[in-house]
Amino acid sequence: MKSINLTHHFLIAMPAMADSVFSKTLTYVCEHNEQGALGIVINRPTDLTLINLFKQLGIPPADSLADAAPVLFGGPVQLDCGFVLHQPVGKWQSTLAVNGEVGLTTSLDILKAIANAEGPDQVLIAMGYAGWAAGQIEHELAQNAWLTVPASTNVIFDIPTEERLPAAMQLLGIQDANLSNEVGHA
Repeated sequence: MKSINLTHHFLIAMPAMADSVFSKTLTYVCEHNEQGALGIVINRPTDLTLINLFKQLGIPPADSLADAAPVLFGGPVQLDCGFVLHQPVGKWQSTLAVNGEVGLTTSLDILKAIANAEGPDQVLIAMGYAGWAAGQIEHELAQNAWLTVPASTNVIFDIPTEERLPAAMQLLGIQDANLSNEVGHA
């Protein structure tokens, strides 16, 4: 398979996805290179809310912040670590600039800024991430495990969690009902 770069793309789990961790997920790829890939699942909310996360971390939220937004399950790797997808990229202590628009930050300074209503304009907070070894994502694509489409920040930040997967499919011009487990020829 030729070399591809899926940074700032969505991975749409195909119905035949054998791994239940990724069944019916939409994953935003933050980095993809010859060493592997890193992504955040953006459509799987947890029972943890943002306000409770701040309490667990001992971060006092501003009085104006009454955010019951769910923290997402970002993937099965490092479930005890928080990952903040945000726009704009900004200047935080530990940020991977995905592109000129979106950053992925793992440092506590961004959470403190969010708690004080001084954070980035748009944020998505997840616990854990999805990771792939070198060549693994390419192999999974060849096995028909994923569909890919260039990412839309609108889907990441502006659409309710439960609508993100169908919205990403619409970027490809397909409906969920049109996906099949079968691979064949016309």
